[in-house]
Formats: sequence, C-alpha cells, structure tokens
Amino acid sequence: MIKENINFKEAGKFEETRFEKIHNVIFDSSQEASVLVAQEIANIIQRKEELNEPCLLGLATGSSPVKVYEELVRLHKEEGLSFANVVTFNLDEYYPMDKKDIQSYWYFMHEHLFNHVNILPQNINIPDGNVSNEDLQQYCIDYEMKIKSYGGLDFQLLGIGRTGHIGFNEPGSHINSATRSITLDHLTRQDAASSFLGVDNVPRKAITMGIGTVRNAKRIVLLGWGISKAEIIKKTIEGEISSRVPATYLQQHNNTTFVLDTEASSELTRVKTPWLVKSVIWTEELKLKAVAWLSELTKKPFLKLTDKDYNDNGMSSVLEEEGTAYHLNIKMFNKMQQTITGWPGGKPNADDTYRPERATPEKKRIIIFSPHPDDDVISMGGTFDRLVEQGHDVYIAYQTSGNIAVSNEEALKFAEISKALNASSVASEKIIDFLKNKKSNDIDSLEVRKLKGLIRRSESMAATRYLGVPDSNVNFLDLPFYETGTVKKNNLGEADIEIMCDIIERIKPHQIYAAGDLADPHGTHKVCLDSLFEALKRLKHKSFMDDCWVWLYRGAWHEWESYQIEMAVPMSPDQVLKKRHAIFYHQSQKDGVMFQGDDSREFWVRVEDRNRLTAEKYHALGLADYSAIEAFKRYYF
Repeated sequence: MIKENINFKEAGKFEETRFEKIHNVIFDSSQEASVLVAQEIANIIQRKEELNEPCLLGLATGSSPVKVYEELVRLHKEEGLSFANVVTFNLDEYYPMDKKDIQSYWYFMHEHLFNHVNILPQNINIPDGNVSNEDLQQYCIDYEMKIKSYGGLDFQLLGIGRTGHIGFNEPGSHINSATRSITLDHLTRQDAASSFLGVDNVPRKAITMGIGTVRNAKRIVLLGWGISKAEIIKKTIEGEISSRVPATYLQQHNNTTFVLDTEASSELTRVKTPWLVKSVIWTEELKLKAVAWLSELTKKPFLKLTDKDYNDNGMSSVLEEEGTAYHLNIKMFNKMQQTITGWPGGKPNADDTYRPERATPEKKRIIIFSPHPDDDVISMGGTFDRLVEQGHDVYIAYQTSGNIAVSNEEALKFAEISKALNASSVASEKIIDFLKNKKSNDIDSLEVRKLKGLIRRSESMAATRYLGVPDSNVNFLDLPFYETGTVKKNNLGEADIEIMCDIIERIKPHQIYAAGDLADPHGTHKVCLDSLFEALKRLKHKSFMDDCWVWLYRGAWHEWESYQIEMAVPMSPDQVLKKRHAIFYHQSQKDGVMFQGDDSREFWVRVEDRNRLTAEKYHALGLADYSAIEAFKRYYF
C-alpha cells in the first residue's frame, strides 16, 4: 500500500505539513504515480485472493485513472494478476446515458479495463443511465444496498473536479449522502465539453455514489494531475471542511492519500512558499521565487521592498545570507531585467553574457513546434514575427492535423463549395451525404477527416505566409497518435517519435520552440511535448545538438509564473495587432470553437489579455512598462 511503501507522515503533525489536513505524496510525473497506485490495488486484490474473499473496488472514470488502468491491464497480461475475485462498483454515470454511447462510463470502463482482464461480467457494477425516471430513486437505493451487502469497499479510487466534486458529488452535497441522482455544476459540464464536442451536448444530470458511501471505503486514493487542479487541491488539503468543496470531507477519513504530480501540488503552501513552513536552502531560483512572491504580496516593486517586509512575512532567513534587503532587491531586479529581450534569436555583435540567447550564429535555424495548427501564432505570434523579421531561417512544424477541432458545419460548407466547383465530384458528394446524416456517436470517415485536416492546413499556410515564412519551411507532421477521429487519442508510439527525430535531424536547429502548456483540456499538448522530449533524448549524442537550445512557450490556458520566465519578449501595440491578424487566419477556430474549456473568450482575446497581464506583472515588479510580453522557459536536455 502507498501508506506502507512511502515515507508516511500524518498530515498536519510535522513542520512541513502543518498547513495540511490530508496525507499526500507528490511525484514528478503522473505516469510514475499511476504505476504505484496500480501496484497497491494489485496488492489488495492478491491479499483478498489469499483469504478466499472478494475484493471490492470502487472505480473512477475520466482522464486521471487511465494510466492506472493501463498498468493493471499490464499486470494481468504480463504478471498474471487475476481479477476473478474482484467486484467493482463505479462511482457515477451521466443521466440519461445509454451504455453503448462512446461518452458513457460503461463504455469507458470496458475500453480501458474490463475488456482486457478476466473479471466476471456479473461482478461489474456501473450505474445504469437508462433506468426510467420513475424507477431511479429505488435503483439508487438498490445500488447502495448492494455495496453494503458485500461489507463495503476495500479500496476507492477517486479523481477530483475543479468544483471539488468527488464522483459527481457537487458543491452542497451532504457528508452522509448516499447513491442518488444529482444536477451537474456548470463548471463540471464545461470540463466535459471536449468529450461531448461542445458543452450543450453534456448531460445536465448524473447518478453518483454519495459522500457517505465513499467515506465508508476502507482505503481511499485520490489522483490529482495537472496545473488546472492545483487550486482545488490546495483548498481540499488545507482548507476548512465545507459542503462548498465536497472533497474536504475526506479530511475526516483516516486512510486517505492524495497522489499528486508536481503541477497539481504547486499551490500547496509547502511547495509554493516552502520558507513559510520549514528551513530551506536558499538557491538562486528559490530567492527569485520568494522575492517575486513578496513583491506581489506587498504590492511593492522589487527595489522598494524593505527589511521589515522580509521579516514580517517569514523571510528573515534569506536576509541572513544576503545581508540587507537592498542588496537582495538589486540582485533579483537585475535577474528579472536580464530576461527581457527584443532579440529572441540573439542580438548580433552584442555582448550576450547577460542575455537569454546567444549572439552567434547571427542567423539561426529555428523550428517552432505547434501541437495544433494555430498554437504557434496564438502562443508566440509576436516572437514568431520577430524571428522572421530579424532574418533567421524559421521552420514551422505542426505536430497534429487538428481535424477534430473543425466543426461539422464548417466542413459541410467547404464540401458544398467543392461540389459547386466540380459538379461531378464523387468525393464531395460522399462527404456531404456523411455529414448531413452523421449521428452523435459516429466517428468521422477518412474523407471527412482529410477535409477537416485540409481546412486547418490552408488556414496555417495563410498565417505563415502573412508572417513571411516560405511555404517550403512549413511542415505538417500529422503525428499518428492523434489520427483516431475521436477525442480520445492513442498513446505516443514509435512512429510519432521517429517523425519528430527525422525533422530535427534534417533541419539541425540552433533553436527549438515548443508548447510547454500542459493545461489544455484535451491533452494533446502533453503528448506532443513528450514526443519532443523523447526525440531529444535519442538525438542528444548528435554533434549538432550541442548548439541547440529549447525554449518552451505556454498556450491559451496558462502562463509561466514571473519567477519561472527566462526569456521575455516584449511586443509593441503594432505587433499585438499583427499577432491578432495572424490568429484570425485560423477562421475555423475563431467563433464557437469546441475546446475552449470554461473560458468563453475567443483565443485571440484571452491570449492578448494574458500577454498584457504578463507585461503588467513585470511592470509591477519595477521593470519597464510594455504593452504585452510573450514568455518562455528554457528546457535543458
């Protein structure tokens, strides 16, 4: 068990966890954590098997437990883990929802776990989204009683929603609530929108196990992955118990562990401001983080912070090393100042000692990797423009086709235009017929996917031409993992990595720009970033890689914290406008785009707001006042 295998320290009883009320462990990656959680589940299954007893598992759905299920399947197929004694109860299901629907949790569980292990079909229990409204209440009572008839759950696996829900126990749920129907919070429906191709298609109700049912489990493990979960994780672990954040009820369970990755843990006090909970070793990176935090807290620029500000806010120890606030302030101010450059490719014939990029070679070969066919201009359109204007050899590599983000209506429009131009086109007629008769569960045909991909390609070419990139420098990689025709993608494969290696080896870049934004609501950015990291690992021994620097940008959902930024590229008002026009070329994504998350602003609006906010943060720290700033963090491989 995690409680046994990891250095377990009861929450709130030790200096570094004194703000915390739930035991939690933090891993560098969700993959590593998922393997360990799967091993704990396997241990419980085997222990119950030895006792000749059924093993009762409460299971969750969503993206969080996918890697856990993958590892359980591997343990079954490669190490003989048997599920013959396992009885499962799923947390929830949308209502109404047919189990054959690809969005159903019945479909999800069979696709990810049950179809691949030897569990008995009669031992699988998933709430029935087809039960009649008249029978629903009794059905929920019966589901509850069936769990109790086995003596309760041995293990409950949970995820957490941004409302703080566990299962579908939304804010307002009672601590003793049992299995029941519930109305979904709007934020919960927004988070599910990508799977349903739009929030309007997400059911408004669900059937869920209650808080009381979950809390009766002998062991509970909650998975928290990604920066989008960081705020609610902090509220749950450090906040007061409240029905407004249902997950806080787990504070009263004596065998619960939150398993987190670094991003999900980033708002915890011991992670965000460790100097407030324990003695720390003041590295240069930590000093910058602390001074930026203090500046924001006191609403003072770096150079106006005083000894009293440091002492009053738990930072006296850093002054013991630096001597006075004055010396530390100057040092950190200069460090932030040196991140600002109008020459993202390096300034020719300039002293680059304190610049973020090298001066040589003056003309660099540069690859901008873009997960979707618009991330390049959305996330770094101003820097993109600067690199071209300053004479660098800029190559664009669109990693996926982005076809799933083109609406059926948009595709139909282009198919009808094609048909009008060529009345004898059988292909156009076939596409039109498919789109007009397409049902909600239908996966796009190959012809439709090709058309949608071509729409994204033509938009990309228009934008890159506008920014002055020759067509020969624009590459469409169409990584195979993406080409499923559904929101769910395949795992990263060897073919994907080979494609990434090939383009890097062909161009031999001095700079690589890539999306380091892991908060996108459909996960493509992370897979694309993983493909780059794996390619870099394989190619690092090549001599040309000694001269290659990698810069990570972030997308439309999240920005680097000020202390994380290692290159800040300011934009003038004219450049902001030029970036906006480049984004507008991606017309299929401009209005009513499917994957906006819970932010109703169009991408160009939110990214302008974000770039302006980054500039305002720099100014608030006492640095120059720019209209907008694009930010980057260097990746060392």
